Amino acid sequence: MTQEAFQPIGATVNFTGATSAPTAVQPNPSNVVNTNFRFVNTGAVTVFLGTGTTAALAGTAASATTGIPLVAGSATVMSFPAGTFFTGITASSTAVVYVTQGQGLL
Repeated sequence: MTQEAFQPIGATVNFTGATSAPTAVQPNPSNVVNTNFRFVNTGAVTVFLGTGTTAALAGTAASATTGIPLVAGSATVMSFPAGTFFTGITASSTAVVYVTQGQGLL
C-alpha cells in the first residue's frame, strides 16, 4: 500500500485558539465527500479542536475534555467530511491554527 504526500485542495484558513472558542472556520468545501485536513498549531500551547457540521456545533465541541488536542508546534492530518467547521480553545494564552483541506498524508 502506498501513501501519497499531502496535496492541498484550496486555500488555507486559520483561527486563533483562545480560552474561549473563536468563530469557527470552514475551508472551501470541495466535491470530495470525505477529505483530509492538515492542521498546523503554530502556538506555544495545546489547542483543543472542536469540529461540527455548523459553526455553533464546532464551538460547543471545543473543550479540554471533548476536543481533539493539537499539541503546540505540531502538524497533523486528519479526515473529516467536506464542509466541516473547525475552532479550538486553549487552557491559557492564544495559538494560531492553520487548516488546509487536501488529500494524502503529512
